[in-house]
Amino acid sequence: MKFFIKSLLITSVMVGVWLTKLSAQNFSPSQYPDRVISTWAGDPATSQTVNWRTDTTITASKAQIKAEDANPALETAITSYDASSTLLNGGNNYETAKYHHVTFANLKPATVYAYRVGSGEHWSEWFQFTTASAKNEPFSFIYLGDAQNDIRSKWSRVIRKAFSHQPDARFIIHTGDLINRSNNDREWGEWHYGGGFINGMIPSIPSPGNHEYVRDDQRKLILDPHWGVQYTFAGNGPKGLEKSVYYVDYQDVRIISLDSQMIILDEASAKAEYEWLEKVLKENKKLWTVITFHHPIFSTAKSRDNKEFRERFKPLFDQYHIDLVLQGHDHTYSRGQNLPRGLSGREVSGPVYLVSVAGPKMYQVDGAKWMDVSLENTQLFQVIHVDGGKLKFEAYKTSGELFDAFSLQKTNRDHAAAFTDLNPALKQ
Repeated sequence: MKFFIKSLLITSVMVGVWLTKLSAQNFSPSQYPDRVISTWAGDPATSQTVNWRTDTTITASKAQIKAEDANPALETAITSYDASSTLLNGGNNYETAKYHHVTFANLKPATVYAYRVGSGEHWSEWFQFTTASAKNEPFSFIYLGDAQNDIRSKWSRVIRKAFSHQPDARFIIHTGDLINRSNNDREWGEWHYGGGFINGMIPSIPSPGNHEYVRDDQRKLILDPHWGVQYTFAGNGPKGLEKSVYYVDYQDVRIISLDSQMIILDEASAKAEYEWLEKVLKENKKLWTVITFHHPIFSTAKSRDNKEFRERFKPLFDQYHIDLVLQGHDHTYSRGQNLPRGLSGREVSGPVYLVSVAGPKMYQVDGAKWMDVSLENTQLFQVIHVDGGKLKFEAYKTSGELFDAFSLQKTNRDHAAAFTDLNPALKQ
């Protein structure tokens, strides 16, 4: 009888483990490429960088590309690139995998291309992307706040709604905390699953948040090792921070990504990022400048205040007439302007500061003075349209309802843009 009960208990445990594995989605690598995602290591008008993952049985991988001509014989008249590959050692209960990347070069501006990645008998589907124009043609891009929690279940519909709303968006800015636990491959699997084919068609411009970092045994801040192998950037950031601090010039817009976690918690990094940013802004010839990072300069919560970050970096934002500051971290929506001499949204001066959230984790707004518009307990996506000297910002609820909007207009990068509030509530 004891033997029967013991066998029954062992069987029950085994069945429980089997059911747990059965109910969890498998994000293990295979011979077929997955987690295909595009970024930029070069000029968006003449190049495109693509990253993907396979298992370790793939010793060499390739990418193939051709100008899209709508002919189904895609395998003919192609250009092949050998991929650079990096091994990401398994940890936190995930398998060792290979990450690959190529940068397609010498492309024609304003051209649709088709590409695929893989090797032998194991290839991805064919993806499309469009290079930037060599002229200042109108374009749009998407801005998403933190994903972080319930990524596959609840965040996925936000990025997909953003894509369905603006399918010709040229890139997507992610303002940190893309996942909840650093170096958790399952959460990265959910993030890539949520973006799906969108990531392979529309380049990502991500900034790391606090949840992409951990401290090692010596209390040193360590960026999630997935970050450096799944995103490939230009390497134009300060020494030692090239994987998380960088800029991209897309037509007449300079997009600058800062690593606010390192700014706030590491003095040497804060100094390096400040000096680098000052140089990048001083040399900037673009009409529009957008800066993106995770921790807000002005928080939406009374219990949070990144005072040293604000006091150090805000004078640069004012001096060089930054147009938009796109942020996350506070899990609300907030919008406001800030004058060099004080807090006010009534006069036109200084950058427009935005905080937004795409995932389901929510905080409360504490009613700080700097906010002209705020919203809580709502998942959102934002679309920014650029047309020469005109910029229009739109914030949408995941339902598709327009919640907030404004426009900026400028003719000279050395002056602040003229602001017009287009919030739908003003029409009521």
